[in-house]
Amino acid sequence: MTSATTTTSSALHDSNLETFSLVWLDSSVNDSQENLHTQQQLRTIINHLRIFDNSHNCENYIRSVSNHDRIVIIASGVSGRLLVPRIHNLRQVCSIYVYCMDRKTNAQWTKKFTKIQAIIIKSDDLLNQIQHDQIKRIKKKDDEVLPINIFNTDQGQSTTGLNGQFVHSQLLIDCLLRMKPSEYEQKDLVSLCKEEYKGNPHELSIINDFEKNYTSFRAIWWYTRQSFLYRLLNKALRVQNIDLIYLFRFFIRDLYRQLLEYQCSSSIRAYRGQLMFHDELQLLKSSIGKYISINSFFSTSLNRDLALVFSRDSDQCEKVLFEINANPQINDEKPFANISTFSYYPDESEVLFMLGSIFRLVKVYCNENHLWIIHMTLASGNDYDLKPILEHMKNQHSQDNTDLLSFGHVLRDMGKFREAENYYRQSLNLVPTDSQELGRCYHALGIIAYEKGDYESSLNWHKNALEIKLRSLKSDDPHLANSYNSIGTIYEKKQDYTRALQSFHKSLIILQQAFGDDHPKVAICLNNIAGIYQTEKKYNEALEYNQKALNIREKHLPADHPDVGASHSNIGIIYRCLGNYDLALKHHNQSLDIHRKTLPPQHPQIASTLNNLGLVYEDKGELQQALNNYEKAVFIYRRALPSTHPNIIKTEQFIQRVLSKIK
Repeated sequence: MTSATTTTSSALHDSNLETFSLVWLDSSVNDSQENLHTQQQLRTIINHLRIFDNSHNCENYIRSVSNHDRIVIIASGVSGRLLVPRIHNLRQVCSIYVYCMDRKTNAQWTKKFTKIQAIIIKSDDLLNQIQHDQIKRIKKKDDEVLPINIFNTDQGQSTTGLNGQFVHSQLLIDCLLRMKPSEYEQKDLVSLCKEEYKGNPHELSIINDFEKNYTSFRAIWWYTRQSFLYRLLNKALRVQNIDLIYLFRFFIRDLYRQLLEYQCSSSIRAYRGQLMFHDELQLLKSSIGKYISINSFFSTSLNRDLALVFSRDSDQCEKVLFEINANPQINDEKPFANISTFSYYPDESEVLFMLGSIFRLVKVYCNENHLWIIHMTLASGNDYDLKPILEHMKNQHSQDNTDLLSFGHVLRDMGKFREAENYYRQSLNLVPTDSQELGRCYHALGIIAYEKGDYESSLNWHKNALEIKLRSLKSDDPHLANSYNSIGTIYEKKQDYTRALQSFHKSLIILQQAFGDDHPKVAICLNNIAGIYQTEKKYNEALEYNQKALNIREKHLPADHPDVGASHSNIGIIYRCLGNYDLALKHHNQSLDIHRKTLPPQHPQIASTLNNLGLVYEDKGELQQALNNYEKAVFIYRRALPSTHPNIIKTEQFIQRVLSKIK
């Protein structure tokens, strides 16, 4: 039987917006007034408290928590003797405290377990010890997982999708910084925080202080204070909790402006101590010469000795010291500043690097004291080869107003369709019914419905968007072309090829009149018309239109733009239809390289390309290769799309077909 405080759910996977949580296991945990009082006091140290009177349920819960989170465990002597051997080596288990009446009896068995910090008899001692250790952990930050993306500069080696993750995390930051301030920003965040910390008077008093007294010029002070702000923002950035990151947008913007204002004026060397698991360290050791982006605000110290004080010893982790050389003259996008003067803790010589800062990994070695040294330099904006595609995509998004819709567009490009739809619908609720913005909202929702496979809803959204545009725009306005194009793609999915072709030609005429024959928007139309010709088995015409689209895109877009990848994919499809499998594989592999470089690893477009590769291999009789690609594709689709989406159903059919052939 599991018990819980009034502020926590008894569900196994209840949400915790912080990295740290507390678990208390004791068969009599709720049997005394002292224990109930201690529970309240513990929440002032670590807010998320789970109470268990059953070892089995407790273990299930601990195992359900992500190994990127951290759990502090309190266990009675009897319960601990059962639980600790089973969970001690789990990554998420950070520290264990044995809370019992008999220190001597428990002293012997606890010696074997290094994560056991203390055997404690009195509740006051328990609270003091956990508070002391937790303050040390939070201040040192060495026990937190660093959210790092490593990306390749060698195009041929870019096969992990991390480059695309890097590009889009940078776009997300850029969009947040450009969003117009709103009078409700702080109020919305405070409202969520009050709900999260309900029943925690200590934290609620800090939230009330923040609500009444926060100003933008004290952002650094608030960030460095041991409070809900740092803890919530840190985890939101690490796990990419989009909704929470969005609520923090004003605070991220204020921190950025303060770092920019107090940017270091000369080169520095900064340090950060970190506990790293062996595989995390191995990944960095194998990435020397590559670039990494750190997807959180990165706290370091000018004081090497201070950085070398670790929060705990661990036989599972290596002690690591980051040594960072940073020159403010070479990077004008991601500021860093000595924040000692503005910090809640002014004596720590702290240098804070902006969220999304990029570093080059220079050297990784173990010194004579068995300390791993990771030497990095802050990267110049021109150092890495993703710069052209990043700048192009930033410019694409900066043409939009920096509002809810543009935030949704970035999420949509990341393949986060559910989150994008949420912000589109929020935007729809804010737009007056007679506004032109209504058309933008309808168009955006139409795209999401299309991506979800709901073609009827998509058609309705796009028709409504077109109707609004036709009321106020001239018949040759390029904005109409977007609607005609989208409507055409839906008719194509509905197998109404005559109407699809009519819509595409309307779009093409408008765009050619507005931009000429040589423009990326024209390439979109050519690509869509080619799709109709392909369906009608007019493969030579389809190849001609697809080749024209590719030529335009290669001329005007960065070499690694997703649209260039889409053109290669379309050409690969035609070559497969023509029976030219070598050329089909060549173009599909080019498409896959580009998409893995510039799209997040869970993006449906990557799955689509994998499917296309699978079809070619299946035609060639290379069934195991085909199966491998289909299985990779369906794995991505299941993460990105609703379970009933046609692409999932179709790919599962491909898998069954190949399996039947293999048998």
